Order: sequence, then structure tokens, then C-alpha cells
Amino acid sequence: MELDSIECVPSLDLTDEDEIHHHHHLHHFPSVSKPHTTTTTNNNNSNSNSNTVASAMHTTSVHELLECPVCTNSMYPPIHQCHNGHTLCSTCKTRVQNRCPTCRQELGDIRCLALEKVAESLELPCKYMSLGCPEIFPYYSKLKHETLCNFRPYSCPYAGSECAIVGDIPFLVAHLRDDHKVDMHSGCTFNHRYVKSNPREVENATWMLTVFHCFGQYFCLHFEAFQLGMAPVYMAFLRFMGDETEARNYSYSLEVGGNGRKLIWEGTPRSIRDSHRKVRDSHDGLIIQRNMALFFSGGDRKELKLRVTGRIWKEQQNPEGGACIPNLCS
Repeated sequence: MELDSIECVPSLDLTDEDEIHHHHHLHHFPSVSKPHTTTTTNNNNSNSNSNTVASAMHTTSVHELLECPVCTNSMYPPIHQCHNGHTLCSTCKTRVQNRCPTCRQELGDIRCLALEKVAESLELPCKYMSLGCPEIFPYYSKLKHETLCNFRPYSCPYAGSECAIVGDIPFLVAHLRDDHKVDMHSGCTFNHRYVKSNPREVENATWMLTVFHCFGQYFCLHFEAFQLGMAPVYMAFLRFMGDETEARNYSYSLEVGGNGRKLIWEGTPRSIRDSHRKVRDSHDGLIIQRNMALFFSGGDRKELKLRVTGRIWKEQQNPEGGACIPNLCS
């Protein structure tokens, strides 16, 4: 696909004749006490401080015991040991060519079951604590929680390349703008025109991502061409930059048409927790067969000129009947 083959028209400021060309790409005071009462309080504080220090020393010694000598991270089951009792984590065992990094003896397949039980008994903070998660769990519960933690980072939603960047939403918005140079628009309505010459020669393509900011949230508009079975199709869909539970608060519509006909899609945006490929393969969006898209394009049907319009709205709960009513963006 040629680099100058995509045109998008934001509906906020431009007329139908305005076109923007885009490149295609294929993170309380205490009361005064009597002297003897004061002495008792000091003794209690002293005992409390001693207990705290002892507890801290115990916790520190346990964590030192669980420290892998190779990577210095805490070890969790399975924990391996050599014949001399030196331990290391399972990740590092594969990196030391089955030789103990302490005594150089052969490791074999000996597990340190006693240390594994110690590790299992510890209550640990979620690894996404630095991102805001306050939860503390026993080891195995921690692992299960982390796979679903609402504070876990999001993957970059850019679909034009395999981007490995992860982070929170503000970080990803800046990343999309600065690194991927995506279209950034404010407002809840849009009007884009996708153009491609010789469309019958292209069966798989991804157009530049567009990001919309409305209702204080960010949404990603995708448009791509692919094979659905044996049929070449185009598909447009919206993803929400946030969790699935938040995404359900919003709805969107997409409309495409020409020559007196049109297709309309309404749905709920999918969270970017779901990859764009997963959303595409589930057919959760506006799907247009290529022949229909060329019919909408008009002319001799040798060039794709497809205009996609849409809007995003927020569903509001009706306090009387319990039904959702749309809150349209002005």
C-alpha cells in the first residue's frame, strides 16, 4: 500500500472536501499522666518497639533466605538446591547449565521443599503495587490475583506493528501520540474517509489508528482489510482504553454508505485488554464486504473511497425505571 493512500476527515472542523493525508503502517493530644503511669507507658512502648524490631529482623532474615544468589529476586516454588544445600530459583536453574553457582556441583532435580513451604506461607504485595494496587496475598493467591489485577499495565493498542510497550493509560496515550504519531482528536463524533487505489490487490492491510478523547476517556478507532473465509472484507471497530467494566458504560455507532444505501453498526467498545486481533476475529464491529465497499465508493469501483462516520455516547442509568438512557456528547 502506498504511503499517501489514506485520508481521514475529522467531523469537527472540516467539510467533506477537506482531506488529511496520513501514512499507512503495513507506563487528640494525650492527657497529662501521673509519673507512675508515664513510666508504665514507656515500658509498653519499649516492649512494642522491641517486638516490632524483632518482627522486622525476622522478616528480613526470611527474605534474605529466599533471595536467589543469581538474580537476587525472591524465590518461589519450585525452589531447587544442590547436594550441598545451596538454593536457587527455577528461572536461574536453566541459565546456569545445571551447575550450582555457589559450589559448582551438579544441581540435578532436587527440590528444597522446606524453603518452598516458607515461601508459600509469606503474605506478599501484588507486583503491581507501584501502579496503585494495595492488595496483599499468600503466594499462590497472589499469582492468581495478578493475572486479573485491575492495576496491571495495558499493552499498546497500536495495530500497525507488533509493539511491546506496556503501561498505564496516560503513558500509552503519550506513547501513541509521540512514538506512533497517531491521529488524536477531541470530541465524540467523527467522519473519516479511507482511500486506497487498486483495492483488489490488497487482501490484508491496517490503516493508521485514530484516538478520540471524550467523556474524559480515550477510544481507539481501527480500520483494516482482511479475509473472512474466502471473502475479502473491511472492518471498523472501536476499543476503549480502560477495563472491560468501564467500557460497558459506553456505546458507539458506525455508519457507512453511498448511492442511496447505508450500513449502520451499534455496539459496546471492547477494552484494549482484548487485542485488536481478538476483536477482529470475533467480528465485533462493522464489517463491509469489498464489493459493497466499492459500491459505496462510487465511480468505476477501481478505487476505495469509503467514508465512515460515527459517534460515541455514555449510557446513564435511569433512576426510576433502571433502564439505560444515552448521554450524547454535545
